[in-house]
Amino acid sequence: MLSGLMNFLRACWWPSSERYVHTGSDASGRQDGLLWYKDSGQHVNGEFSMAVVQANNLLEDQSQIESGPLSTLESGPYGTFVGVYDGHGGPETSRYINDHLFYHLKRFAAENQSMSADVIRKAYQATEEGFHSLVTKQWPMKPQIAAVGSCCLVGVICGGTLYVANLGDSRVVLGRLVKATGEVLAVQLSAEHNAGIESVRQELQSLHPDDSHIVALKHNVWRVKGLIQITRSIGDVYLKKAEFNREPLFAKFRLREPFKRPILSAEPSISVHALQPHDQFLIFASDGLWEHLSNQEAVDIVQNNPRNGSARRLVKAALQEAAKKREMRYSDLKKIDRGVRRHFHDDITVIVVFLDSNLVSKASSCKGPALSLRGGGINLPANSLAPCTPPAELGT
Repeated sequence: MLSGLMNFLRACWWPSSERYVHTGSDASGRQDGLLWYKDSGQHVNGEFSMAVVQANNLLEDQSQIESGPLSTLESGPYGTFVGVYDGHGGPETSRYINDHLFYHLKRFAAENQSMSADVIRKAYQATEEGFHSLVTKQWPMKPQIAAVGSCCLVGVICGGTLYVANLGDSRVVLGRLVKATGEVLAVQLSAEHNAGIESVRQELQSLHPDDSHIVALKHNVWRVKGLIQITRSIGDVYLKKAEFNREPLFAKFRLREPFKRPILSAEPSISVHALQPHDQFLIFASDGLWEHLSNQEAVDIVQNNPRNGSARRLVKAALQEAAKKREMRYSDLKKIDRGVRRHFHDDITVIVVFLDSNLVSKASSCKGPALSLRGGGINLPANSLAPCTPPAELGT
């Protein structure tokens, strides 16, 4: 099986990921094959490390870190914003979130003259509504955009407080020092919305008591209407508005019976945490990382190694696990190009945010260094590559 696969890969017309190798500048991150990384940088509340590895033909993960002003007002508030947007069905929704969510957050923070859970909720709602408007405009020419969506994980550090908002199954984990033992324990801060979690299935069934097939076990995986694993997202308009669940949308996305209320939700789970001096760092990552590493394994990797390159180290550990699961060498996995690589692992985005307690405790009026950085990837012109169809036995 493996030798046949490697022969297929060699015969494939796609250019090798080796052709993408270029260093780039430290300021904007570096590219190495399908891996983009920024090993170290400074945000208002400490240091950070960031890495993205591409698996899909088009990178569906988008991400950003913004530090400095969190509103459009000169008076602040000031702090750090982290966003991880794991798209599905295409990159359109995650790219849209990357372009609009932080702008909306700054606008509502200015209106409120402070940061709050309500400000974040309104920013999510405005982003969702904006993408729905885009789908409405593009539907006559590009109807399949109705089936594109994204998870949306956000963290905002402001005035010693951490706000966490989430849609879907990306995750943020805190590394917390236990002074009595010197251990750093993993504490998951985000709530996940994946039909594989029994409580999430129960929530969905209670919201749709008249639909006995609201969740279905398909190929041993729980999916909403047999189609999608996550229960909350930005986009996925075909499962939120019945007028977009019809021809010319592909038949595989169309439901047999029309629905009267949205099946998926865009209401984020939001939690608020007062940061403590023993809170060491935060790991924000798409589910591509958590498929291969446990919360504690990820925290141990960050804690037991230098800060510089933490995110890249986590990505490498996940890829090594992915290779091991397929009984292949990590060095061989790295040779597999985007698109085909998706059969071995998902796009993976990791942002490690270190917390300097002296900086975190300062008031939200403390300006600090301004920063705006987006996770990278390989963006080639459309139709620049010949399509390459994987062998049938590799199909998901």
